[in-house]
Amino acid sequence: MDNFLSIKDCSVEQLNELLKLSVDLKRFYKAGRQDLCLQGKTLALLFEKASLRTRISFQVAMTDLGGSSIYIKPEDIGGIGKREPVKDIARVLSRYVHGIMARTFEHDTIVRLTEYSDVPVINALSDWSHPCQAMADVLTILEHCGKLEGLKVAYVGDGNNVARSLAFVCAKMNMKLAIASPEGYQLDTDSIQIANNICPDTVVQTNDPKKAVAGANVVYTDTWTSMGQEDEKEKRAKDFKAFQVNAELMANAPADAKIMHCLPAYRGYEITDEMAESKNSVIFDQAENRLHFQRALLKRLLS
Repeated sequence: MDNFLSIKDCSVEQLNELLKLSVDLKRFYKAGRQDLCLQGKTLALLFEKASLRTRISFQVAMTDLGGSSIYIKPEDIGGIGKREPVKDIARVLSRYVHGIMARTFEHDTIVRLTEYSDVPVINALSDWSHPCQAMADVLTILEHCGKLEGLKVAYVGDGNNVARSLAFVCAKMNMKLAIASPEGYQLDTDSIQIANNICPDTVVQTNDPKKAVAGANVVYTDTWTSMGQEDEKEKRAKDFKAFQVNAELMANAPADAKIMHCLPAYRGYEITDEMAESKNSVIFDQAENRLHFQRALLKRLLS
């Protein structure tokens, strides 16, 4: 594994290796021990989109492993691909650092960084893929359900980058994914076909959230309005009104179904405060596991 851009591009063996390493390192660090395998290594944190979890988890993970990180805001470099081409940014950073983590609007920016970089590139989020989040999600599911194979995840909300990455990881891990979205917001058929080619009948899509959550081990939601879609907020709130994760919807799921959200959560919109704070919610375990997965990913790519 030279880079980490999409779960689609990883083998089952690579993903299982990363999960095992995540579990081992989490236990190792919870015991107060350290693995300083990245001493002398530096990671560039290249941001177009603001984030709490992505920035802090990568910075802490890099520090935990004995390395250091440099946070780069768009204004620090005049905008990615604006003041100078992405290919020049990639080649310059490759001379300074040992890895590049990028959180961008367009997936093509990540692809171009990878094409011209001589050091590993990590996709920390793009409009097409959010692989670090999906891997932290399956780590959380594994911890709370004791297994992955054969489990059903219900994703209720926008057919976005998170839904796509969940589709790919469910296919790789032999899980089932039911996606419930309003008309016009569904996950694209090409992504569903890719997932179902990896493992037949992995992904089904519906406009009925109650049908999606029936028999689900996990009910997952995400914001209805992502960064860059602010002008659509009012329309999206109307279109997604029937897709809120609330007590009424969860009554159609098994009583022990876990509730997940990749955060930030807009309570009262995609999820109620009651469900976010319920005993079934594993949202903050999920957020914590971003750190544990990314620590494993950095050790795998940079050491």
